[in-house]
Amino acid sequence: MKYIFVTGGVVSSLGKGLAAASLGTLLELRGLKVVLQKFDPYLNVDPGTMNPFQHGEVYVLHDGAETDLDLGHYERFTNSNLSRSNSTSSGQVYETVLARERRGDYLGKTVQVIPHITDEIKARLRKLAHEQPCDVLITEIGGTTGDIEGLPFLEAIRQFVLEVGAQNVVIMHVTLVPYIKAAGELKTKPSQQSIAKLREIGLHPQVLICRTEHPLGDDVRQKLSVFCNVPLDAVVEARDVDHTIYEMPLMLQQEKLDDTICRLLALNQPQADMTNWRKFVNRIVRPKKRVKIAVVGKYIELQDAYKSIYESLTHAAASVDCGTDLLLVDAEELEEKDPSLVLKDVAGILIPGGFGDRGVEGKIRATQFARENSVPYLGLCLGMQVASIEFARNVCGLRGANSTEFDTKAEHPIIDLLEAQKDITDKGASMRLGTWPTKIVANTRAFQVYGRDEITERHRHRYEFNMNYRAQMEAQGFVISGTSPDGLLVELVELKDHPWFLACQFHPEFQSKPNKPHPLFKGFVSACLAHGS
Repeated sequence: MKYIFVTGGVVSSLGKGLAAASLGTLLELRGLKVVLQKFDPYLNVDPGTMNPFQHGEVYVLHDGAETDLDLGHYERFTNSNLSRSNSTSSGQVYETVLARERRGDYLGKTVQVIPHITDEIKARLRKLAHEQPCDVLITEIGGTTGDIEGLPFLEAIRQFVLEVGAQNVVIMHVTLVPYIKAAGELKTKPSQQSIAKLREIGLHPQVLICRTEHPLGDDVRQKLSVFCNVPLDAVVEARDVDHTIYEMPLMLQQEKLDDTICRLLALNQPQADMTNWRKFVNRIVRPKKRVKIAVVGKYIELQDAYKSIYESLTHAAASVDCGTDLLLVDAEELEEKDPSLVLKDVAGILIPGGFGDRGVEGKIRATQFARENSVPYLGLCLGMQVASIEFARNVCGLRGANSTEFDTKAEHPIIDLLEAQKDITDKGASMRLGTWPTKIVANTRAFQVYGRDEITERHRHRYEFNMNYRAQMEAQGFVISGTSPDGLLVELVELKDHPWFLACQFHPEFQSKPNKPHPLFKGFVSACLAHGS
């Protein structure tokens, strides 16, 4: 088995996750089985209780693990189906070690970073290699080289290299090569300092991924090679992509990154066939038509908060040779403004998930606009709940209809806390999480979209539709088109007399891939095209 460790230097947010995922694409298309893993140095146990403004979206895996959004890149760019073993934070590592100490497992020894913390990190590497055998395991280390939180991970990797043999490991370092406008040149000194810090720790990168806004000239490549002690052909330019992140594998292949990796790891594999990937990118870059879709959310100003949703829309649009123009609407704005003024020329409205009551009334007004004006609508998680509340209020005449998340004394609790959630006090990893089955009702829009009567989707929620209101709402044209197999939990709803109105309690965005768009997103975009034409 071969190992690739991806580190980052100079500044954060350089795209280590995208670089790792793109390399995974290239190696997979060369016929190798690839697994990806993320080491996050923060002390939170997982991102599940972290604010989206700090951490972006929480990406949910099939087994219910709440993880960093980079795991989404890994699953989208490769055929990986990841589990909680693919995501490790410092919080998890320390929690495990301290639990052992409390049990007396260390027999009274002093518990230290070395060897106890580093041994646990290495154990998680080996555990993943055992659970998910592959040709190449790519592990990204979050944060920036030199961060105090990341030092135990880098030390563990240094030890691990000695144990498995340097010939089986590649250290790939992602660094910034900034352009100084006043000087009119690219500067290599930050990268030199970053590499020097890594070498102090005992790690010697063999590949340098250089994030830059301008092309690397031969002189800059030569300088980086000499001063960073990296072979010239392993100095890889990674310029900012022009149109889409899915250009990254093509760009890195052009730089022969996969050739370099295969040579360093003695992997004799044929060239990657990028034909289908290139076709997908071309449909994004040069679509035959465009459609305008409004996304009404509460974290709109942060691009990463709805990352998987935006990517799923891209996948769906490309599949019908279409581009999307997204109108990002702050839900709070619609609490003050007339939705007809903001949403008047959109071909579709998407309401994403979220927690807390901020902006909810704006989402309800956007939903009402979509229902009354026959605009295609897709609601995800909270988007299904606000659709239910809006229908109860404005069609069924149930004044005071609400969710007990927002009003614990709601006169009509259309959305209520799951029974299993009522005695829970710890917030972390305690929601209804992971993959659950859904039974779809025949002769419904949902059945038409999925083409089958049973599906599995990923969930992340505490509140559910209150079945006490089912008969009353169905009598007015509200259709429950998907439920849990026992029929007790509502998973999909739609409207009887609407051209395309679907909302789900789950998160379909976590199962969409570039050349395999999710059926709900594809159906939604197709409906938007029909509405806008």
